Amino acid sequence: MARTDRAKIFTFLWYANEAEQAATFYASIFPNSRVERVTPLRSESPSGPPGSVKVVDFTLLGQRFQAMSAGAHHEFNDAISIVVLCDDQAELDRYWSKLLEGGGEEQACGWLKDRFGVRWQIVPAVLDEMMRDADPARSKRVTDAMLQMVKLDIAALERAYRS
Repeated sequence: MARTDRAKIFTFLWYANEAEQAATFYASIFPNSRVERVTPLRSESPSGPPGSVKVVDFTLLGQRFQAMSAGAHHEFNDAISIVVLCDDQAELDRYWSKLLEGGGEEQACGWLKDRFGVRWQIVPAVLDEMMRDADPARSKRVTDAMLQMVKLDIAALERAYRS
């Protein structure tokens, strides 16, 4: 039976064995977020005996996600990341520090890797607009500034944009 109240497209994440912990961690960080349900597969699968594989449905900032704990498969990498647009520096700083808790790693240009290996881009909402500015000199200045940063600094980006 088809459900019409569910998103038709959403992100699915495969974890070796930490999907439920990751979903709970993420839901604790973002408003309008929660773990909806954890469903163990009742059948034998290539990943293990009945009950060993679990599918986790969760919501982050009102958006549907699904994850699965099903044994080692592929590591997360930079080819896929979750982007969080932030309205101000306080919001950016809060998400940055929370996602790094418990063993995450800072990367470059507003990217980080959380303790589960998922890559995140924590960026100011205004950055796209500044980088797409019709004035190529302005766009270059803000891009050059961003490329020198680890955690993004909105005031410094705005200064580069206006200079």
